Amino acid sequence: MPVTTTEVLPIRTSDDVVRVRQAVRVRAVGIGLGLVDQTKIITAASELARNTLDYGGGGEVRLDVMQEGARRGLRLSFVDQGPGIPDIARALTDHYTTGGGLGLGLGGAKRLSNEFHIESTPGVGTRVTIARWK
Repeated sequence: MPVTTTEVLPIRTSDDVVRVRQAVRVRAVGIGLGLVDQTKIITAASELARNTLDYGGGGEVRLDVMQEGARRGLRLSFVDQGPGIPDIARALTDHYTTGGGLGLGLGGAKRLSNEFHIESTPGVGTRVTIARWK
């Protein structure tokens, strides 16, 4: 799938989480996503950026604008080198949390995305990739 533009942003502080949301908004508007789809991808990005910071100890996100025929999409890949997720299926279960949150972040991000993929190795880190298509 051809990628037309790529941007990589660090996620090291809460300010970076805000910058990720802003960058996702700019890209979503740029590819012509409607307001509902913009809100979905921005919300999912915010959750995953926060998880990258809080649970992964920081990392980065790669934003790819994609073109597939007449379709345009935005793919986001969040990567950290944190402790990893030992049980991905359980982590995707609503209300399961290892922190103080509501336990809706990963599952919510999955529901808000057209595509969702997660890879995690305990002691190595986690990569969560989502996409939203117009």
